[in-house]
Amino acid sequence: MRKARPAALLALFQLLLLALLLAAPARAEVDYLSFATEDEANSTEIFSRASPSVVYVTNTALRRIPFTLNIQEIPRGAGTGFVWDASGLIVTNFHVIAGADKLIVTLGNRQDYDAQVVGVAPEKDLAVLRIENPPDDLASLPLGDSSELSVGRKVLAIGNPFGLDTTLTTGVVSALGREIQAPGGRTIRGVIQTDAAINPGNSGGPLLNSLGQLVGVNTAIYSPSGASAGIGFAIPVNTVRDVVPQLIAYGRVLHPIIGVELASDNWIRRNRIDGVPVVHVYPGLPAARAGIQGAQRISARHIELGDVITHVADERVRSNDDYLSALEQYKPGDRVRIRTRRGEQEMRFEVELTESQ
Repeated sequence: MRKARPAALLALFQLLLLALLLAAPARAEVDYLSFATEDEANSTEIFSRASPSVVYVTNTALRRIPFTLNIQEIPRGAGTGFVWDASGLIVTNFHVIAGADKLIVTLGNRQDYDAQVVGVAPEKDLAVLRIENPPDDLASLPLGDSSELSVGRKVLAIGNPFGLDTTLTTGVVSALGREIQAPGGRTIRGVIQTDAAINPGNSGGPLLNSLGQLVGVNTAIYSPSGASAGIGFAIPVNTVRDVVPQLIAYGRVLHPIIGVELASDNWIRRNRIDGVPVVHVYPGLPAARAGIQGAQRISARHIELGDVITHVADERVRSNDDYLSALEQYKPGDRVRIRTRRGEQEMRFEVELTESQ
């Protein structure tokens, strides 16, 4: 039997080595995918499904160039929004579009569209826009239920921080029931706190749960430096679900009212009033029918207080914000108990709420 020559053995070894090298990239890819965790796969799938619904909102102002008659567009800011429905409605934060002379929405297909304001709710920091001639493939996000959230649940934020479009960050629900201040000074209650990184530019973007459902709208951060410090806030989707249809239908939120004018918070603090004084009661509206009384001017320098509202239902009222937030828990047509102080006497009324005009 003849022995194999060394040259033939070397050639065979080289062929085997080449075959192994050619097969290595494919095997490495399979190994990588097989070692992806369930959580990573979930995040990747949600981002893939949701990111086409997330948009970039650019806010510009028109300014006249000094010493000329030319008008120039000046960028005022940018933020995020998301598709509400296939007709071209976009939801974002009010503070993202406030003061804009022109709004441009950039979709996931990198196409720019002029946008018009449909309605705003500064007290909830929400706004609805409509883009002109939307494409046929607009996809909206499924709505979740923010009342089912609990601390520790996974959440994902998609937005455009610092202009870096379609950025994903993940985290958990850090706390529930927080309160933040809206641009108009009103208090937004029931806010979601998360440690998912939220930075300037994320405002108006969606906060999603592990099912890819919208559970909040990212709106603010708490940070000494202005960048993410792991404390971000989102308006709960149940609030969004209530506010957005009203903005689409009426351009504003229809608040339930009883038909009174109240003293300003500055006057209340200056005069150390415990409660909210009724300045004027409008004839024909529920408060007047219930017998609530406003203030009366006794002389040029003296005003006699009428009813001072102290409670709406069982909720203590110390400011206009307290009063309005308490009423917002009800709908026009509901009957609500109002407690007041008239001089030294406590008064109780049951008032049927009506709709603001």
